[in-house]
Amino acid sequence: MHSTPPNSIEPPDDKAVIELISPDRLNPYLTACAGASTAALALYRWNSDLAAAFFEPLGHLEIMLRNALDARLVARQQRRGRTTEWYTDRQVPLTGKARGDIAQAQERAERGGAATPPRGKVIAELNFGFWRFLLARQYRDSLWPDLAGAFPHAPNRALTAVENPVKRLHKFRNRIAHHEGIWHLPLEARRDDIQTVLGFIAPAAATWVADASRIDDVLARRP
Repeated sequence: MHSTPPNSIEPPDDKAVIELISPDRLNPYLTACAGASTAALALYRWNSDLAAAFFEPLGHLEIMLRNALDARLVARQQRRGRTTEWYTDRQVPLTGKARGDIAQAQERAERGGAATPPRGKVIAELNFGFWRFLLARQYRDSLWPDLAGAFPHAPNRALTAVENPVKRLHKFRNRIAHHEGIWHLPLEARRDDIQTVLGFIAPAAATWVADASRIDDVLARRP
């Protein structure tokens, strides 16, 4: 059996790769690269690298944000003398959509067989969108006075100071989760949004996430 010398391996067939990714998905990249397929595929690959680099700090942000907000809601219950979990207490002024999200989270948490799943598992099953909408203006007069304490390092107690960057990051994260392009977006601004929100929660958290971030390295490798 004869092996193929490394220098005789043929380059990838751009047409085959484009067909498998799909021309419709690659069309924005081809347009940006004046129809050059090799350049478009390089841009597509760089977009994937960007998505991976951003997903790491976004994951840290999601976990830290939900834990900070959960802690404030627990404190709210304690201060009001309520003994039930905030997510099951009907006196907590949550919207019908939020209640539906909680019901689904509880259902997922129960799949392990526990009749009453640990609260930590229920909290972990609540997605980024749930926490993002806890910071919506509909809660400004009801929950925000308590939730504001999750951001002790924010420049003020204005809801919009936190809501706006979290809203942008939620939309950005969803694009990544659905494998959509982000290469044409203001990426430095989204990087800064991550650091801003983490800094509002705890500067040490912002530093810890930034120290391991690969975002700037990937940005510097734009094809």
